Amino acid sequence: MKNRPTAFAFLLLLLAHLVNAQTTIPYGNNPQAGHYYNVGDAKIYYELYGKGKPIVLLHGGLFGYIDEYEFLIPKLAQTHQVIAIGTRGHGKSEIGTKPFTYQQLANDAYAVIRSVTKDSVLVIGFSDGGITGYNLTATHPELVRKLVAIGSPRRPADRVLSNEEEGKMTAERLDKLAPDFVKSRKAIMPEPNRWNELLDKLDPLWNQPTFISDEALHQVNCPVLVMAGDKDPYFKTEKVVETARLFQHGTLAIIPGCGHVVLYCNFHAVWEAIVPFIK
Repeated sequence: MKNRPTAFAFLLLLLAHLVNAQTTIPYGNNPQAGHYYNVGDAKIYYELYGKGKPIVLLHGGLFGYIDEYEFLIPKLAQTHQVIAIGTRGHGKSEIGTKPFTYQQLANDAYAVIRSVTKDSVLVIGFSDGGITGYNLTATHPELVRKLVAIGSPRRPADRVLSNEEEGKMTAERLDKLAPDFVKSRKAIMPEPNRWNELLDKLDPLWNQPTFISDEALHQVNCPVLVMAGDKDPYFKTEKVVETARLFQHGTLAIIPGCGHVVLYCNFHAVWEAIVPFIK
């Protein structure tokens, strides 16, 4: 057990790609598409692409940001208005003063969405973004017409690795694990001096007993696609199936041979699962 790699090791592929990527469009730091909305204690950054019925993208936690959707955004923008939101404390969004909870992140997303459109939206969330999507959909059923949650467990106990095995992500540990990532993230943060504070705020977010209740999920009345890789260390396959069955209109997609970051492991499979659900 001591030699077992932590789940963070599965994210290194994503980190290496995002730090070294030379994309034509600088997703997550694009002056042509970027906007801010003040939610009271923080200015939340978001980007807009395309036209049509709105689709909201909610990214993963800490390592995640708008640019993790670099393959998905241009495809969706051909037929939809894409609203890609930066979670508070991530990328160009401010940290604010409020404690980090998934309901707070959902409140941030709701405020941003309603500043852009009065229409109902389709939400796609990865990891922490999917958990935020659960809370957003449960709290605002009038807003979300469909939800795609990718690699998004209901509670820490749904993970393959325990919290003790994973360990707290301190600034010192992260500097050793991914120094280029830390440097690139601080370069676009509005308050890089609060980096350690961000990590401190994320720890209780990830380790609360439950992220959303089963009862709240069962009350969700819109179609929900629950997706994960069959080797996801953050989401046991049996729990993925269990989660999909909690929804009144739940659909399941298991991406074979993939860990947590299915968007990079097998984007084609992810896209092929999302397209018929959207239509």
